[in-house]
Amino acid sequence: MSLGLQILKRRRAVDLQLARAFLDIPVANVSDCMSRMSAGGPSVRRMHAGGRMAGPALTVKTRPGDNLMIHKAFELAKAGDVIVVDGGGDLTNALIGDIMVGEAIKRRLGGLVIHGSIRDSGEIARLPMPVFAGGVTHRGPYKDGPGEINVPIAIDGMVIEPGDLMIGDDDGVLCLPFDSVASLLEAAQEKQRLESGMVAAIEAGKLDRSWVDATLERLGCHIER
Repeated sequence: MSLGLQILKRRRAVDLQLARAFLDIPVANVSDCMSRMSAGGPSVRRMHAGGRMAGPALTVKTRPGDNLMIHKAFELAKAGDVIVVDGGGDLTNALIGDIMVGEAIKRRLGGLVIHGSIRDSGEIARLPMPVFAGGVTHRGPYKDGPGEINVPIAIDGMVIEPGDLMIGDDDGVLCLPFDSVASLLEAAQEKQRLESGMVAAIEAGKLDRSWVDATLERLGCHIER
């Protein structure tokens, strides 16, 4: 085994039907259920036409500006998989463009998350395939390696293990650990029901905001009357 140049088997992956249940839930609600402690950061934003992403992670770690292992990951990915690439956040050279996104559509992938740059951004912005990336440049990639597939990676401190659940929407991307997906779905669905109740209360003019003054009193805040 050569660290930095290896392709491993993915030992487990979140069930695709379970993953797709998250397509009905805003990423922000799931994030709240994870104590707001995990995030891909503002450096990875939506690049596609719109719509949510949810699918098992197939992870790629590559040196900045090189997409050899991303091409190999396309061959290994199954329908519904989200290819998540740790390119070190470097924006100098694009790691994918519209041709690779077109191939992702043909392979029915769940999405692409690139901790690095893309190119052909105008075309990608018109496509339905979920693409999240850190930036845009016309400079193309190298194809020399090294790189790794199905190893733990990180994006701005958010660790992604192969087979974890990756979700994304206009607010960014989030990784859900494999063993926590089912419980987080239940918690996020409850969170969504609570927020729907708040919206209804606002519309009816009955939203309870007594918690604001209660919190200020607990904090000892002086309020002139």
